[in-house]
Parts: sequence; C-alpha cells; structure tokens
Amino acid sequence: MSKKILVPWAMPEIGRAILRNAKAEVAFLHGPGGEVPGIAELIEGTLHADVLITRADHAIPRKVMSANPRLRGIANYGVGYSNIDIAYATELGIPITNTPGVLTETTADLSWALLMATARQIPQAHRYTLSGEWKALGGRTFMGLDIGPGGSNRPKVLGIIGFGRIGQAVARRSRGFKMKVIAFDPPLKALIEKTRGVSYRDLEDLLRESDFVSIHCPLSAETRHLIGEKELKLMKPTAVLINAARGPIVDEKALLAALKQKKIAAAGLDVYEKEPHPTPGLFKLENVVLLPHIGSATEDTRGQMAVLAAKNAIAMLRGKKPKNIVNPEVFGSADYLRRIGK
Repeated sequence: MSKKILVPWAMPEIGRAILRNAKAEVAFLHGPGGEVPGIAELIEGTLHADVLITRADHAIPRKVMSANPRLRGIANYGVGYSNIDIAYATELGIPITNTPGVLTETTADLSWALLMATARQIPQAHRYTLSGEWKALGGRTFMGLDIGPGGSNRPKVLGIIGFGRIGQAVARRSRGFKMKVIAFDPPLKALIEKTRGVSYRDLEDLLRESDFVSIHCPLSAETRHLIGEKELKLMKPTAVLINAARGPIVDEKALLAALKQKKIAAAGLDVYEKEPHPTPGLFKLENVVLLPHIGSATEDTRGQMAVLAAKNAIAMLRGKKPKNIVNPEVFGSADYLRRIGK
C-alpha cells in the first residue's frame, strides 16, 4: 500500500513539485480560495494519512494527533510551532518538524519595514495623501521619530527581545542607522555578550533604555504576556514597540491602553493574540501600524519554506530522521517505532 501525505492548505507549487517526485500519494484538502478544513474534516483526512503538512497558523488539536495511530509525523510550514502541542506529540511518538533558517532574512526585513513605517507614520501619511485632503503646504505634518542619530546627534537605542536567528539579523540591519543595540535573551546571554556592537540587558533595563523595542522570541509558557501593563509602563513615552514574532507575547489589551493613554509613542504589529481578530480598538488608533501577519510573505521565501516542509515530510514518510526536527527525542521511542511498524 502506498503511503499518503495530507496537505490541508494551498501549498506553493514549488513544494507540490517536491511531493509529486516522491513515491507517495498526496492529498490536498482545502477550499477553492485556500481555506483550511474544519476539525471534523481534518480528522477524517488525517485518519487516512501517514504524514500531515500543516501551516504554523493552523492549530492542530490533540484530537487530530491522536486520531491516527499510523501517523508518522507532522511537518509544520513555518519556523514557529505554537500551533502544535509538542509535549503531547512527543508522548504519542509523533515527530514534529519546522522550517527555520529560510525565513530569517525576510522576517528581519519586514521587522525593519514595520519599525520604519511606524516611526515615520508612513501608512498614515499615505492615506492622507490619497484622501485628497492635502491641498497645500502647511497641512498635516506627520511628525515622526528619528531612527538614526538625527539632529540631536544622539544614537537611538534598539532593544531586541530574543536573540535567535531573526533577532541577530535585525541587529545587523541597525548598523546603517548607527544605533546602540541592547538585547535580552537569558539562554543566549553568552552569545549576546560576545557579539560585537550588542550589549546584554535584563528585560526591565532594556525596556527603560530603548527607543525602539523589537520582539523576536518564540512563544512559550514563559513568554506569554511577557510584555504587559507593568512592562509597558517601564518604556519611554517616546518609545515604539514592534512585534513580528507571536501575538500572545504581548498583552494586547494592555498595549491598547498604553497607546490610547500615550504611555508609549506607537506600536507596529504583524501578529496578534487572536488572529485574525486584533483587539477591538486598535483599528481606531492613529499611533499604530497593523499588518496581516506577512513576516515571511515573499514569493522566494514562502517557496523555500514549502520545499523544506515537503522534504521534512518525505523523510518522515520513509521512517528517516528529518533535518529540522523539533522533538528529536521521539526517535527510537516505543510509540514511534509502533507507528512506523517496527
């Protein structure tokens, strides 16, 4: 019997081509507009699959993972994997993979684009220009914030929360703006301290000192609501918060209050606590820039993510250890061996 890979979303063609070349049956399960299936339909599809390729924004409940005792693995399309209960998957003997590396530079670019657009009110000025309200010089001036030293000749401070691949890429991009860079990431403190041009700070000190705070840590029990009312109060009233990591890292209601009360100057968000539904009230603010979770959204990057997810899926289909395994301890376990028939 041929083995089957289930893809319940509209995968880029370059990834589909990789799957077609594998000696396996591939089933695509999604709506005409790329809509992902409901839970009941996903469970039914998973019952007849050996490997599942899912997107990082598509939650995979426990009942999906436990539905099929033959499920050999889940290949996640995305660097993050908070959509999957990794501990439960490991308990069941299911390997989980992700797609790190290929989206590092693209996401760092987006973070900087968001930072610059927020600091200089680019979307607001764009809407004003299109509206026809701009009749002559002397209209709205859209006073922004300097990113480089500016007229004061004082280097601005960029605080980076999370110093993994993307955090490091964001730091590299700051050099052209002659910024002072500080970072918080306890597990990577030694790396930060030996990185040229970057200084380590505890979270509270980073928030007090920074002109721009950019979040790049993964979502976990420890980082959920890492930035809340208490932390926002530590920031400068002229500071900008950027989040292109995961929405629940920031307490969105506390952020809304801080922005309305001008406790901080502005925020740029690409991610939200309950996507695709940002906290009511954010849309009404003038001191925010909001994007629809497009951090890795370039043709090249999304294509390479699909290639990597497909290769990970094929490896698991064949009972091999894939390159990008999130829970490597699962290999060799009795539960995993039963799944692959050994």
